[in-house]
Amino acid sequence: MGDVTRIVIIGGGPGGYEAALVAAQLGAEVTVVDCDGLGGASVLTDCVPSKTLIATAEVMTTFDSSYEELGIIVADDTPPLEQAARVVGVDLGKVNRRVKRLALAQSHDITASVTRAGARVMRGRGRLEGMQAIDGSRKVIVEAADGSSETLTADAVLIATGGRPRELADALPDGERILNWTQVYDLTELPDELIVVGSGVTGAEFAGAYQALGSKVTLVSSRDRVLPGEDPDAAAVLEDVFRRRGMNVMARSRAVSAKRVPGPFTTEGPSSPKAGKEGRVGDKVEVTLADGRVITGSHCLMAVGAIPNTGNMGLEESGVKLKESGHIWTDKVSRTSAPGVYAAGDVTGVFALASVAAMQGRIAIYHFLGDAVAPLNLKTVSSNVFTDPEIATVGYTQADVDSGLIDARCVKLPLLRNPRAKMQGIRDGFVKLFCSPGTGIVVGGVVVAPRASELIHPISIAVDNNLTVEQIANAFTVYPSLSGSIAEVARQLHTRKTAAEL
Repeated sequence: MGDVTRIVIIGGGPGGYEAALVAAQLGAEVTVVDCDGLGGASVLTDCVPSKTLIATAEVMTTFDSSYEELGIIVADDTPPLEQAARVVGVDLGKVNRRVKRLALAQSHDITASVTRAGARVMRGRGRLEGMQAIDGSRKVIVEAADGSSETLTADAVLIATGGRPRELADALPDGERILNWTQVYDLTELPDELIVVGSGVTGAEFAGAYQALGSKVTLVSSRDRVLPGEDPDAAAVLEDVFRRRGMNVMARSRAVSAKRVPGPFTTEGPSSPKAGKEGRVGDKVEVTLADGRVITGSHCLMAVGAIPNTGNMGLEESGVKLKESGHIWTDKVSRTSAPGVYAAGDVTGVFALASVAAMQGRIAIYHFLGDAVAPLNLKTVSSNVFTDPEIATVGYTQADVDSGLIDARCVKLPLLRNPRAKMQGIRDGFVKLFCSPGTGIVVGGVVVAPRASELIHPISIAVDNNLTVEQIANAFTVYPSLSGSIAEVARQLHTRKTAAEL
């Protein structure tokens, strides 16, 4: 190995660009190979765009659900009492233009940061070429869009190519009526009737957002409830909110196909703004369920999971072991089965979060360059579902307690008892904490509330630093505040812990 360590990163998402920043800071020669733009799907088609869309939906929901209770009078365009219309509306074309603008701006900012740090950014597709050389180096072939190619020599390679939407053979997206989550930002008009297939995080977030924006939404779930992977109490709250707001939630209903049903031709010609493909108007989508039922809507969003981008990269030929799902096997310091090759992000199938991808990328570089590094600990990862209300979690879960994986005490406190929640007209949500009996150490938590993504942080600090419920309870909180419920739950857990010891 020479005086300067050569690192090639394939993929410019959070796992890739965060790794590049660390590698450049530690003095390595870094090349980032990316085909779409730095930030990856997280910035260009997933986290940043969806949360920007949800930001508009959140304002709509907050206003719709509380303006009357808070005494706000809408003087203009208020519908009469007998008319079932909304007080406010949305220009989806304008919303999506803002979504795309912010996503591109974020990608440009990331590119500027990476290049300013001293890394080289190459536009193209990278793949490994052969096994490790005698000197420990590896070859990476970069193929540009114009057909040209360049061979890079690397002392270490990080694969961070992310994933893409999973597709059903009988429900392929057409980009107009049947959509995946990367295509919804091309819509210029709000769907009248949106069918969302899939009730995981992506499906729930988009279903809630479009309902808030004004679409009539049907959520098709193959499981017993919405968000089957989340805390059951939290999922129950969200499903109740969805139904109360008018969403049609179809549980235990597996979609097997979706097809576009053409409407009649418009007399205004194919160039009419009302016309879609081939000048038709009024196209519909029919979704067929496994039991034979057929539901109809104006649009359908397929949110049935993701698959890793590991194909045609020479991985297995280079000694990189893949799982049956196509994900790359890694250990807790991001190493693959091939010496000198690391992997980070959604391509590993570890935890599909930008924060985890970034941590995996940083860990990989720290480990290879010999810096101090702690292995990835998923029990300290905080995550959030950006619905309304939001659902944030960290540490051990209710499922872990119920299955006997960990012995923990639990207290759940509804937000209805919180004074700030009452002032803001917040009716739904709770704070739940788990602690070890005897020690009182906080081992997990759930927050269901507006901005739960912000409220989970003190619980994350407690879990990461083995703080006790007594320490949480004794810390000052602002009065009135939603965070006061965290301290109150901790006080109740501390009281129960003390009583159990007597």
